[in-house]
Amino acid sequence: MTTIKKLLVANRGEIALRVLRTCRHMGIAGVAVFSEADDAAAHVLGADEAVAIGPPSARDSYLRSDKIIGAALDSGADAIHPGYGFLSENADFADAVSAAGLIWVGPDPETIRAMGDKQRARDIAVRAGVPVVPGSQRFEPGDNARLEDAAAAVGFPLLVKAAGGGGGIGMKRLETPDGLAEVVAATQSMAAKSFGNGAVFLERFVPKARHIEIQVFGFGNGEAVHLFERDCSLQRRFQKVIEESPAPGLPETVRRQMAQAAVDLCRATRYRGAGTVEFIVDAATFEFFFLEMNTRIQVEHPVTEMVTGVDLVAWQIELAQGTLAPMQQSAIEVRGHAIECRLYAENPERMFMPSPGPLTLFRLPPEGTFLRVDTGYRQGDTVTPFYDPMIAKIIVWGETRESARNAAVAAMRSTEVQGIRTNRDFLIACLSDPDFSAGDVHTGFIESAKDRLLAA
Repeated sequence: MTTIKKLLVANRGEIALRVLRTCRHMGIAGVAVFSEADDAAAHVLGADEAVAIGPPSARDSYLRSDKIIGAALDSGADAIHPGYGFLSENADFADAVSAAGLIWVGPDPETIRAMGDKQRARDIAVRAGVPVVPGSQRFEPGDNARLEDAAAAVGFPLLVKAAGGGGGIGMKRLETPDGLAEVVAATQSMAAKSFGNGAVFLERFVPKARHIEIQVFGFGNGEAVHLFERDCSLQRRFQKVIEESPAPGLPETVRRQMAQAAVDLCRATRYRGAGTVEFIVDAATFEFFFLEMNTRIQVEHPVTEMVTGVDLVAWQIELAQGTLAPMQQSAIEVRGHAIECRLYAENPERMFMPSPGPLTLFRLPPEGTFLRVDTGYRQGDTVTPFYDPMIAKIIVWGETRESARNAAVAAMRSTEVQGIRTNRDFLIACLSDPDFSAGDVHTGFIESAKDRLLAA
């Protein structure tokens, strides 16, 4: 058991502030890191200490493990929390943190490696008895022999996916065999540049699917619990827009089976810490398939916190310092319904392209017992082109899905942003759409309803 007295957050923006908030509640001093673009950012001002780590480009700052570990050592930090994105699923970084004598607040590096390789993760899921989407072997750059045969076996439509990627980056959908070799070659090139791993694989595409994920927490000894599910089906360009819990219209038997499959996977890998097991669910048959596992805290974790009352970051820190005892599944309950809306600096009418610029007006709904706002921006700040364009998450809670939906609409309508384009009105249109209101959500919802959503 090692008490953490000072923790460095290897991240920026709203997730850095969110981790720092829990540190403050736990009596732990919080250290922020910042690039030149973030020297006056909210997460810098919200920390007990802040250390500069380089130029605006992420590859020269937030992705520099040596600078981040150096900042932790120089500040006297005991531990590093990676947040999400950047180095959060980088096993080499996790190894380096431990090698420097610091506490890594995250899963074991070998688990990160195993689950970060999408094909290796599929193999582990199969051995754990978890159903997986039909897929192919991996294809390395320059070695695409029998590609056509593999595609025929998987079936069309299919997805070409980077074996070492995540978050939908570089994913390509093909309806027919036409252009298969060219798409695979292009994805291999992109994957090599983005992830340092050019391997790709083919995976069956479920035409009308739901994206449902199970929040899990493992204790590193083969024991694990789940904190129920989140429905993340509303997406544009494979990126999530609105998330909710519980998943609407999901049969109780499927809900239980999916949660059990996620826990079985955690037990099989002796998973340690917070993670998310993601599934694709056929919206017609409710047959579900393992998609991937994210070995980190998720952007949408506040949805789970709102319906369970659990502080997942506190659990992460307590486990890392050896003060969190394993618990029984029966100790975790869900109450009510929560919805999270991601407010982006983007232009929905221009293919959701980022819209950086100054926040001349930035007014978000007031927080309360049933409404939470996570943001790393304030009025007068500038949204730069260097990082993800999400500027806030608005999370609401209600006794029922309908009351939560109405609260989400009201919260978004009270949100005011000037100086840049945002997806505020688009989010309101999604929340107000009759199909969404009825719970008829699927991953193709935005694409199929885009014209009416933009016209609303």
